[in-house]
Amino acid sequence: MLWLSPARARWLGYLYHAASSGQTLSAYAEAQQLELADLLAWERHLAELGVAVPARHRPARFVAVEMVA
Repeated sequence: MLWLSPARARWLGYLYHAASSGQTLSAYAEAQQLELADLLAWERHLAELGVAVPARHRPARFVAVEMVA
């Protein structure tokens, strides 16, 4: 089992709160006055250590449309 330092646990908590909020990571970072780059770096770092990081909420980039003539 991997021991989480207080810093790792704090950033993992941010990532879990961001995921449960339903917001994008950038919106969550802004609301919490955090740097998006820091959240992304910690997400990558924790994942590389084998820590299960929560899946992010990602809005659809493409939306299906129907063309009518």
